[in-house]
Amino acid sequence: MTQTNKTNFEHLKIKMIETIKTYGLTNQTILNAMLKIPRHEFVPDELKDQAYEDSPLSIGYYQTISQPYTVAFMLDLLELKKGNNVLEIGCGSGYNAAIIKEIVGKEKEVNGQVKGRVISIEVVKELIEFAKNNLSKTGYDDIKIISDDGSLGSKQFAPYDKIIATCACPRIPKPWIEQLTETGVIVAPIGSLFSQEMIQAKKIDGELVAKSFGSFRFVPLIGKYGFKK
Repeated sequence: MTQTNKTNFEHLKIKMIETIKTYGLTNQTILNAMLKIPRHEFVPDELKDQAYEDSPLSIGYYQTISQPYTVAFMLDLLELKKGNNVLEIGCGSGYNAAIIKEIVGKEKEVNGQVKGRVISIEVVKELIEFAKNNLSKTGYDDIKIISDDGSLGSKQFAPYDKIIATCACPRIPKPWIEQLTETGVIVAPIGSLFSQEMIQAKKIDGELVAKSFGSFRFVPLIGKYGFKK
């Protein structure tokens, strides 16, 4: 990549952040992380010049990388903190996972417990290699990507402080609730195949207390508790 292209991408990235701010999103931790992550490294080569537009882009296999504002909006609802253990359902290109990792920090052990672990599940096997390559070349290869049914979560690395789904769910799957810590947060688009409400759900006394934050449309969650093939 030439210096000119690097400079141009930096300019476009700043412009993307300014666009996100016009929606009223002011979470500087998220904006700083997005400013650091090179989104053009997480899209197909032929779409790099569109990487910083505020729109979703195809990454193949009927999947997309979400609109930058939608990414920021969901992460704001997730209430991420440094040291959080996070489960992402739907890794896609790895972009969202990279932002999460930038915010929660390096994985480390504190008083015998792992902190800052990011686990991402992807059902499309072809995208796993794409995401791993993207994360490796951008310095986020400490994110663990699992090939599995995301609707089941991942008991192996549970519990999680935060769970985020980048795909439409008919309801919040029971395994996610079971794998979430007390006071933990789930953010997911819940509804039909054609329209969903963005839900933020907090686990209080073992039960979810949910709020809706507007209408969205995502690709479907495929699996036992999702929209089965």
